[in-house]
Amino acid sequence: MNFLDIAMNEATFLGADYADIRIQNTHKESIYLRNLSLKNTSDNVIYGYGIRIMKNGAWGFAHNNIFSKEAVVATVKKAFNTALLSSQIKNGKGLKLAYERSYKAKYKTPIAIDPFSVPLKEKVDLMLEVNKTMLNYNDIKQAMFYIVSQTDHKLFASTLGTNLDLTTTFVTPVITATAVTNDDSQSRSFNLGGHAKGWEFVLENNFLEKAPVIAEEAIMKVKAENLGDEKRRDLLLDPIHLSLTMHESVGHPTELDRVLGWEADFAGISFATPEKLKNYRYGSKLVNFSGDNTLTDGLATAGFDDDGVPGQKWSIIKDGILNEYGTTRDTAPFIGENMSRGCNRATNYYDFPINRIPNLYLEPGKKPLSPQDLISDTEDGILIEGQGSFSIDQHRVNFQFGGDLFWEVKNGKKTRMLKKVIYRSNNPEFWNSVDAICDERYWKSFGVINCGKGQPMQAGRMTHGASLTRFKNIRVGGSK
Repeated sequence: MNFLDIAMNEATFLGADYADIRIQNTHKESIYLRNLSLKNTSDNVIYGYGIRIMKNGAWGFAHNNIFSKEAVVATVKKAFNTALLSSQIKNGKGLKLAYERSYKAKYKTPIAIDPFSVPLKEKVDLMLEVNKTMLNYNDIKQAMFYIVSQTDHKLFASTLGTNLDLTTTFVTPVITATAVTNDDSQSRSFNLGGHAKGWEFVLENNFLEKAPVIAEEAIMKVKAENLGDEKRRDLLLDPIHLSLTMHESVGHPTELDRVLGWEADFAGISFATPEKLKNYRYGSKLVNFSGDNTLTDGLATAGFDDDGVPGQKWSIIKDGILNEYGTTRDTAPFIGENMSRGCNRATNYYDFPINRIPNLYLEPGKKPLSPQDLISDTEDGILIEGQGSFSIDQHRVNFQFGGDLFWEVKNGKKTRMLKKVIYRSNNPEFWNSVDAICDERYWKSFGVINCGKGQPMQAGRMTHGASLTRFKNIRVGGSK
């Protein structure tokens, strides 16, 4: 039975101005080992459909997991009636959808090994060996290995005539070693984030080989010195670290729903308001941020978004100037845009799609520059690898970040490892302080799978990327 056609025919019969249906099957496996104990494993399938209807400038949404003609028709009617009720309290003329044409297409993440085809025992055996390797070091008191694998299969249809068959897969492996002394404990992780790949991503990164390195770095870290009092220093930030920094200070502030004040959950709205478009200096001239939902291995790369808009690439920050936002069909018209950039995504079938950060990354430097070149050119700085804690204010202006591993750089050389380092800055000081970015040879990506947004909260995913980048004269100090 063609439930897509049934839903769209019923929506048209009722008089919907626009409607779409998203049938989604989400298969997710999580495996968590702490030390030599399997603490949790889950293998879940969530299957159902969500239906959106626009009528008189307002949305209605309903979902169901019963697949019958009667259930689909009833769900369409519920969404339609919700839209009618919503239209009675709309603001002004209500919502208008940006133009989009119809598409008939398929997309599937290119994978070599389906992660769900690998036996659980094989996965757990590998994870145990990795943890054993880290625990072989006397100072390592805890070893952790966590893997998430997920495949989403979506069938999408709309009253525009669009019909899509989309399958995405990603894998996220993380290992962490925690070293303990008499007066401190410190952890070190190997975490490349999620990648739109299959089980081959785990095999490519050879965690058995990485395990002793991570353990040894955790031991060095717990025995390292604190940085001391805060002062102005240069910062050298690696791609993994920068993925979190750009996510919070560039990604969320350029989601158009936050800019418009529609969304204020999880650290508020945005300072990057529409009057700043095309004229506000967000960063130095070296700073170029792209939104790119065509990025290879990108977690937001799915062929199309949940508006039925194809993936595309555009400039969010161009030569340091705020150039464009991440938009959806219902947000783009509010700033005079005729078409969406394809940033509307829902987590599960029962979630209403919302404006999401795209695959967002800092373009690499255009001149040849290696990490060693950049270190050699730094007199007094701190090199930060990996992610740590962070906080950011309600307009995404003032923030502070920690990290996972810290090195002091003096007179062009890495001199000593440090611990408990934080830096504080703000938009636009931070991105305007960029004076050097390593070239494309050193560009790396990091995929986020747990971006919280909305009420009820949805966990979105997207990929960030960068090369090692230097920030001049930033407040850096040791935490206690």
